Amino acid sequence: MSIARGLHPQAKVREFQSKGWWTDETLDDFYLQQVRERPDRLAIVDPANRSDLLGSAPRRLTWAELDAEVQTVAARLDELGLQRGDVVGVQLPNTIELAEVYLGAWLLGIVVSPLPMQYREHEIVGMANQAGFRAFIGSPAFAGRRPAEEAAALSERVPTLETVIAFSDATELEGLSDQVMGWSPAVATDEQRARVAERRAADPNDANDCATICWTSGTESEPKGVPRAHLEWIAISTATLDAPKVTADDVLLNPFPMVNMAGINGMFLPWLRTGGVLVQHHPFDLKTFLGQIAGERATYTVAPPALLWMLLHNDALLSQIDLSSLTRIGSGSAPLQPVMVRGWQEKLGIGVINFFGSNEGIALLSSLEDFPEADDRAQFFPRYGAPGVTWSSAVSEWVQLRLVDPITGEEVTEPGVPGELRIGGPTVFAGYLNPETRANPFDEEGMLKTGDIFEIAGDQNQFLRYLDRGKDLVIRGGMNIAPAEMEALIGEHPAVADVAVVGDPDEQMGERVAAVVTLNPGASLTLEELIEFLRESKIASYKLPERLEIRDELPRNPVGKVLKRELRRTAQI
Repeated sequence: MSIARGLHPQAKVREFQSKGWWTDETLDDFYLQQVRERPDRLAIVDPANRSDLLGSAPRRLTWAELDAEVQTVAARLDELGLQRGDVVGVQLPNTIELAEVYLGAWLLGIVVSPLPMQYREHEIVGMANQAGFRAFIGSPAFAGRRPAEEAAALSERVPTLETVIAFSDATELEGLSDQVMGWSPAVATDEQRARVAERRAADPNDANDCATICWTSGTESEPKGVPRAHLEWIAISTATLDAPKVTADDVLLNPFPMVNMAGINGMFLPWLRTGGVLVQHHPFDLKTFLGQIAGERATYTVAPPALLWMLLHNDALLSQIDLSSLTRIGSGSAPLQPVMVRGWQEKLGIGVINFFGSNEGIALLSSLEDFPEADDRAQFFPRYGAPGVTWSSAVSEWVQLRLVDPITGEEVTEPGVPGELRIGGPTVFAGYLNPETRANPFDEEGMLKTGDIFEIAGDQNQFLRYLDRGKDLVIRGGMNIAPAEMEALIGEHPAVADVAVVGDPDEQMGERVAAVVTLNPGASLTLEELIEFLRESKIASYKLPERLEIRDELPRNPVGKVLKRELRRTAQI
């Protein structure tokens, strides 16, 4: 099975290219440009704890050294008979090999479908059959498992799957079964380079071709495949270049798995487009992460809000670590709390950039330039298109936004009124894989229905304030309560490290507010103490929580989002 060439209608491509929103560049063009311009500069670094995870020593490659191995990967894929548009499933940790698979596949127009390391039989079979994997590249061993062997055992349940490959250092490939082909990094021969060059000349890539199939998080239902073309990735990565102002001098420390928007668009593509240094990290280990910041002199990284909270409140740990190279940090996947963003800026002199994105195409970023005040940066996003307001990122001129009342369908133009965010423009995907089995994600005007609830804010109506996922709103006695608003307020309590707000079912009121929290070390909290604290904020009494649950940690999916369905299930017992 191959993905159809050209994800978007040609008329749309011509229109967007004429406006400068899309170009004819492909992701492999950026890669080859870096190889030409800076062959001897350091390009990529393995996780520092690779030997503990995989058994082989971490490596450091220049752009020329990286290219020598990428060309080998491309030649091997060609030898397997894979054609432009064929799909390769990939389940590798954030190592140099993972970057090489992306780049080698893109040189030939092969589609990469990355899977989180946590996924097993159920997820892999479902995704492989949806996308029609022709090959699967996995790790020979990881955290006590053998992912490549596990995938090979599923081959009879995936009719399109022809080849399973274990890709890692040669020392890690011992004991593979006959069902698994072993690849180790190797310098390309002249014949392999010629093979790749001939293939590229005979069948060149097109910017409208599919580059990746990522997967929605599946917090509420079966994950959906999200095909993305080169031109979309290039457009949306402009946002993650502009907001942190990434340059070739940056050292990017990447702790997010390169399986979706955060890892690919937040770190991998800014590195690819600028030619800095990419330091890989996986799985997350705090000691290793902090050591890499100091040892590699990382200038920019991304981190989930819970980690930033923990570090901010741990003076003993902060006194022992060196964060002096960091100039900014990106964070998202959950609402940021003003006290946390403010704390990092005032206490550590490091600006936290607020990211809001999705695999389908949302890219809202509150940059240090546009939002110099920490509290504003935590609470608001730019409302692109607001009259009389300009923003620093080029995407602000490309993306169309509007809010729509989820009940009436009327457009929301007044501040303080909740509405579903609709988005259009060059960052938005063309549609889900196998669309005939999915609900149409677009409205009658062709704009993406995000399912995310925002309201207009700011003295010039120039901001958007995130309220919550539409399905996560708590409705108490006919009044809508935005969990994100309550989470921000509860997060200000000095005892709280992390928080999620959900609705408890109630026969009379419909729902009541429940707060599920984790606490800072040594802290305690009662419901009465929390309510007293919240009353000081002068909020409406119907928003106050009526149940407090304290946990050691909040349940999260592989990309860090809180699984509120599990909290609701607990609430209904």
